[in-house]
Amino acid sequence: MRIGIDIMGGDYAPEAIVLGASLAVEVLPVNTQLVLIGNSNEIASVCKKHSISTSNFEIVHASQQIGMGDFPAKAFSQKPDSSIVVGFKMLKEGKIDSFASAGNTGAMLVGAMQVIKSVPGIIRPAITAAIPRIEAKPVLLLDVGINPDCRPDVLYQYAILGKIYAQNIFNIEQPRIGLLNIGSEEEKGNLLTKSTFPLMKDSNDFIFYGNVEGNDIFSDKVDVIVCDGFVGNVMLKEAEAFYSLILRRKIKDDFFEKFNFVHYGGTPVLGVNAPVIIGHGISNDVAVKNMILHSINVVKTNITGKIIEAFR
Repeated sequence: MRIGIDIMGGDYAPEAIVLGASLAVEVLPVNTQLVLIGNSNEIASVCKKHSISTSNFEIVHASQQIGMGDFPAKAFSQKPDSSIVVGFKMLKEGKIDSFASAGNTGAMLVGAMQVIKSVPGIIRPAITAAIPRIEAKPVLLLDVGINPDCRPDVLYQYAILGKIYAQNIFNIEQPRIGLLNIGSEEEKGNLLTKSTFPLMKDSNDFIFYGNVEGNDIFSDKVDVIVCDGFVGNVMLKEAEAFYSLILRRKIKDDFFEKFNFVHYGGTPVLGVNAPVIIGHGISNDVAVKNMILHSINVVKTNITGKIIEAFR
């Protein structure tokens, strides 16, 4: 298994990314190789500074970098030797089994859509967030940012994607799917949720619980919550703000610490033809390590293959 990592992506790149890769090396499964993609001189400099052996990795030189503030589509086309573009080329050619970056999210999505492309039958890919719960396993929320505007058939497909992810990552045999709404009654909601409900209600593709509300997110009613990317992103950012508030109040609690994004590392783009993992721009070394380990889990469980099979 070969895991590609964009060394130049993220607010603290390349140092935090190299250090995170070094942490991951200590716990890698057998026959797993980390492929560091980026400026080889900078990678060597970080390794020398922290007494890290470069022999722990395969290093692929990329002379350019797509910055966090670059316009995604323009930068992707104008910087062909950037670490992100090189990484996607390697992924498409099968030289790596997954590609992960904490860099420019828009550029990562451009690469996922234009180079790797959507699985045939998928209308729109999605990205997910795992929201902690006190007693149960995390609830999966999707979409959380790719598609702010959705159609009912797109949300229906999100339910299938969420089911496959929950089965393979959370080991939930029969995930229960909820549709995020402003009320539990079938007739509640906006035009999108009102049109989506009957599609999901009559489905044989997944177990549909019904509508769930914002205050149900920490309950154990469902395992997957489906919504458009606008609503999902607002909810995700609110959870991040909640964790920041807890820290500012100097409250120490094991459950609240689960909201620290470093524990999750990154999230895959579900619905494209190869594993693409997007990390948080402010990722530190621990977050990068967990992004790499999550990449390995996504490859090992063959989520991409199972999604391709489900949409044939």
